[in-house]
This record gives sequence, C-alpha cells and structure tokens, in this order.
Amino acid sequence: MTHFAFPHAFSLLLLPFIFRYIVPAVKGLHGDALRIPFLDDLEKISIKSGSLWRMGSADDGGYSRFFWLLYVVWALLVFALARPQLVGEPIRLRNESRDILLVMDISTSMLERDFNLNGKRIDRMTAVKLVASDFIKKRNEDRIGLILFGTRSYLQSPLTFDQKSVTDILWSMDAGMAGNSTAIGDALGLALKTLKSAENPDSKIIILLTDGENNDGSLSLAQAIKLARDEKIKTYTIGVGSPQGFFGSFMGVPLGIPNQTLDEKGLKELAQATQGTYFKADDTEALLRVYNTIDQLEPNSHDERYIRQTTELYYIPLLAAIALSFALSLALRRIN
Repeated sequence: MTHFAFPHAFSLLLLPFIFRYIVPAVKGLHGDALRIPFLDDLEKISIKSGSLWRMGSADDGGYSRFFWLLYVVWALLVFALARPQLVGEPIRLRNESRDILLVMDISTSMLERDFNLNGKRIDRMTAVKLVASDFIKKRNEDRIGLILFGTRSYLQSPLTFDQKSVTDILWSMDAGMAGNSTAIGDALGLALKTLKSAENPDSKIIILLTDGENNDGSLSLAQAIKLARDEKIKTYTIGVGSPQGFFGSFMGVPLGIPNQTLDEKGLKELAQATQGTYFKADDTEALLRVYNTIDQLEPNSHDERYIRQTTELYYIPLLAAIALSFALSLALRRIN
C-alpha cells in the first residue's frame, strides 16, 4: 500500500500558478516587478524553437511548453517532499513482559501423597506440576524461568519466552534430584542473582513454593529476606501441605521421608518484606486457586501494538526531477 508521509506538501503544486496569475506585480522605487535576466533569453529561445516550445500565440504572455516542462520538475520535487512510502502488512509487537522466576522445592518431602485429583490421591510433586504448567501456559507475554532446589539449588531454565521448554523441564523433575533437605535461603539467593540483570525493576517477580523450612544451605532465610528487600523484587510465597509435620509416615507406615514442618512464619515475612503475598495450599484445588490469584494480581498486558514495515520511495521522483532538469539544461545549450 502506498502512503504519503506529508500529503499537505501537495498544496505547493499551486504555487507557480499563484505567482503567475494572482500575485500582482511589485512596484516600487525601482519600477515594476523585479525582472529575472534569463527570462528574456527563454522567450528568445521559445521564439527560435517555434512549435517545439510554443504553446500558444505570441500574445499569451510568454507561456510556453518549456514552462510546463519546468512545472513537471516542480511537481516531481513536490512528490519527493510528500515522501511517498510503501507500507507493508502490520506486524504485532510483543507487549511489555514480566520476568517471572518459579522457585520450586523438590526435596523428598514433596512425595507425600496428601493431595487429591478427581477423587484420587496424588503426591505434592504431581499436583505442583499440573498447576504450575497451567500457569505457565497463561503467561504467554512473559519470560519464565525455573529454579529447582533441595539441598542444592539449580537454575534449570533461564528466563525465556519458550513456554514449551520450561513446561518440559517442569515435568521431567523428580523429588530428591537436588537432595533430601531444604535450602530455601540458597534458592532465593540464586533467584535474586538471576533476576538482577532484568531491565525493568518493576517487572521482576519470584514465586517460591515449598513444603518445609530452611534447614540447609549457606544462606539463612533471614539473610535471603534482607537481600530480597534490598533488591526490591516482589516475591509470592506458597506453603504446600500441613504445618504440623505429619508426612513422616502414612497410616503408621514409615515412608523414609524426612520429617519437617512448614515455616509459614518465615514465608509470610518474606512475602511482606517484598510487597508480595503468602498463600497456603492444602490440596490441589487450593493450589490451583493460588496460581489463579497470582495470575490476576500480575495480569498480562492485552494492549495490542502493531508496526508496519515502511520503505521510503521519495528518491524516485527526486531522481526523475534531477534527470529532467539535466535534460532541459542540455536542450537549452543546444538551442543557444
């Protein structure tokens, strides 16, 4: 589609006629309107050239075909000034996105089968995979990253728009892969380090999920909370399971899972220090409500923005005007 960036420039096409017919001759101390020396030469040339230049009779005020050729040059220059452009199809721009880092506890305590799905018991790890993967699919405008932690913390997926890759990594994780204990402080420290390079400080979010307390690692939870407060990174915390610590056995049968309690106080303190929110999830439905709530608290931007690829074409009439001017100049020299 052809488009003109400055269509108002076409009003200049009337300028030569305004000067010729409307603007009166200027009279002053030096007589009539200022005469341009080469106009007499042009008149002589048009007389000599006969029908080649002459448009009308001798009393038509000197109007000639040469004038109209000069006008074509002027018109081409006006077209160039109007900046003709070739505009392509609209291309959708990605909206301003958030950097969301999912920090998930995969210690062996996540194997506790105290969640329900469609009337069946499932372990906490499976419930987290189901709900978190659904959350990732909804964040189609955001970069998502994934940190898994237990005794050690690992950045499994850097921040990316590739939702499928993050989801695949999420489903491939198993409880105990990072150790049996829970180092929340180290995991939070790694998350803060990962998000430190984000361009927009208001777009950085951490969602930390755990079912235990900080019982390992080199960084205490208090130290990690101070770091998060200093970095001003909003952190949502999710406590999974029961705070009473009942998952060391099931129906009196030892499961070989370390017995630990959920540190709700520490998770609340972390959320409050970073202007986030603490959520408690006792079952699959509660966990789903938690992620839906976070999705509403951090909505996607739905303002669609488009750009069109634009190719400038002003050089075409400009080059044509230059070529025609050069041709007229050569013609004048030959006539002389």
